[in-house]
Amino acid sequence: MLSEGTTAPDFTLPDTAGNPVTLSEQRGKYVLLWWYPKADTPG
Repeated sequence: MLSEGTTAPDFTLPDTAGNPVTLSEQRGKYVLLWWYPKADTPG
């Protein structure tokens, strides 16, 4: 788990068109990371 203020590790995910997007390539741009930490878990 990351603490508040910690730099996110670099990762690559597909965009809505299926093209790879790497976090480090977005440096200097606004980036919004959104996730559901309890997604796919019971309860």
